[in-house]
Amino acid sequence: MKKLFSLMLVLATTLTVAAQNPVFMTREITPESLVRIYKALGIPATGRVAVKISTGESGGNNYLKPTLIRNLVDEVNGTIVECGTAYGGSRQDPAKHWQTIREHGFDSIAAVDIMDEFGEIRIPVRDKKHITYDIVGEHLMGYTFMINLAHFKGHAMGGFGGVLKNASIGVASTAGKAYIHSAGFTTDPATCWQNLPEQDAFLESMAAAAQGVHDYFGEGKILYINVMNNMSVDCDCDAHPATPVLKDMGILASTDPVALDQACLDLVFGHQATTGDDSRPLIERINRQHGTYITEYAERIGLGSRRYNLVMVP
Repeated sequence: MKKLFSLMLVLATTLTVAAQNPVFMTREITPESLVRIYKALGIPATGRVAVKISTGESGGNNYLKPTLIRNLVDEVNGTIVECGTAYGGSRQDPAKHWQTIREHGFDSIAAVDIMDEFGEIRIPVRDKKHITYDIVGEHLMGYTFMINLAHFKGHAMGGFGGVLKNASIGVASTAGKAYIHSAGFTTDPATCWQNLPEQDAFLESMAAAAQGVHDYFGEGKILYINVMNNMSVDCDCDAHPATPVLKDMGILASTDPVALDQACLDLVFGHQATTGDDSRPLIERINRQHGTYITEYAERIGLGSRRYNLVMVP
C-alpha cells in the first residue's frame, strides 16, 4: 500500500509540474504567428530588449529571415544581438560579420549589436563542473530583457541547436565560445579545436553557460522561442548546409528553455517519417552527438524541467 501511495504521489507531482510548465505551439510559421506565440507567454518584454538570433554564416540560407522576425522585433522595440564566432568564417572578424549582417538584411529591419565587438565580460555560473564563469559580449550589460529567438535544427557538434545553444554558445563572445567548446580548457579560439573534451563535458558546459545567461536576466526577464523550419542536419553556422528533408513543424515558446528544447526534440523523435518528410537524418545527427543529454543535464542543474504541457495556439 505504501509503494502504491508513493507511486501515486510521484505521478501526481509529475502531472502538476507539467500542467504548470506550458510550452506553447503554433503550426503556422508567419510573422503574425510569431507575435501571437510571444504574446501567449503573457510576459511583455520591457526595458531595453535584446532579441538574440543567429545572423547565419555567409552563403547559408536556413537562418531565420528578417521578413519572418521583423514584426516581433518591432513589437518589443528590440535590438537584434549577436556575438562573434570561434571558428573563423564570416563572423569572427567584426568587419566581416557586419558585412554578413548587411548581406542577410538584418540591419534593414532593426538596430543590430555585435555584443563582443569591443570587449567582453564574465558572468557567474552556478554549475562549475567544467567552466567557472561564462564569457559574454560586454554589451550584454546594456539590456534588461532578452528574447532568445532560436532556429531549431541540427548541429555538427551539439547534435541539435535550440534555445539552450542560443543562450550558451550564442551569447558567448569569441573567447567564451572557445571556453565552452573546450569545457573550460582554453579561451583561445586558435587552439580550442585541438583540445576538445569528451562530448558530454561539452554539453554540460553549454548547459552551465545557458543557466548563467538565464540567471543574469532573472525569471520573467528572458523568454524562449524555437522556430522549427528549414531543419537541416547542419547549423546556420555552416555556409553550405545539407538540404532539409524534414518538413516545417511550427513555432514553440516557453519561459523554460529545458522544456522548450525537450518539446522540440519530442516532436522530431516522435515524427512518423515518410517520403519527402524524413526525420531520420536529423535524429541520427542528434544521436551521434548524444545531443539529447543537454536537456537531461540542464534539468539536473536546475535550469528547468523536461516535463511540460503542450498548449496549442491558433
